[in-house]
Amino acid sequence: MNNQPSTGFSRQRDILNRFPFSAATLWRMVKRGSFPQPLKLSPGVTVWRNTDIETWLHARTSRPN
Repeated sequence: MNNQPSTGFSRQRDILNRFPFSAATLWRMVKRGSFPQPLKLSPGVTVWRNTDIETWLHARTSRPN
């Protein structure tokens, strides 16, 4: 179930609570371009746009088999 708002931002912990992969896998996916790029808001704050995550998820779930 999606408890994330469709707008705003998610931190890494939010993404890892939502999807069944590790932090290392998340960053590998970001590096190879198969997950949305994050935004660096400050030296210690990295976020992802929820709209980017929703678009990514929709593209993955609407693929033909």
